[in-house]
Amino acid sequence: MAASQKRLTKELQECTESPPQGMTISLASEADLHKWNIVLAGPPGTPYAGGVYNITASLPPDYPFKAPQINFVTRIYHPNITNDSLGNICLGLLKPENWKPASRVRAVLEAVRQLLVEPNPDDPLEARIADEYRNNRVEFDKNVKSYVTRYAKGSSK
Repeated sequence: MAASQKRLTKELQECTESPPQGMTISLASEADLHKWNIVLAGPPGTPYAGGVYNITASLPPDYPFKAPQINFVTRIYHPNITNDSLGNICLGLLKPENWKPASRVRAVLEAVRQLLVEPNPDDPLEARIADEYRNNRVEFDKNVKSYVTRYAKGSSK
């Protein structure tokens, strides 16, 4: 078993036995350690509460030397996540210049959840949403809640 397979097996086991808060983690296919499905419950006390978000984690063959690719499958209204079907995330930890082989998937997933608790409007992928977050929180919260109702009320798998 290659070192990356061994490491992935260990990290997956850690994440399934003791998942980050509000998450359920499984493999997309038992045969592929490199594709993870994550179900994230919108954090309580945030406008995302009550939503259920499906997220995918794609771990490159040379993980942990390259960062995983994390995407929201469920549409979400957020300054740091693209407002489209790609669901790309802007997260400092995942940027190639910041990624360290010692970083773990669990830390990445916790950072993704933390983005829902505390968006980072200073490093946005969606500038308009970031402006709204900074300047009109009432409208931002209303838009988030409408997305929760429209897209994130699906059942968790």
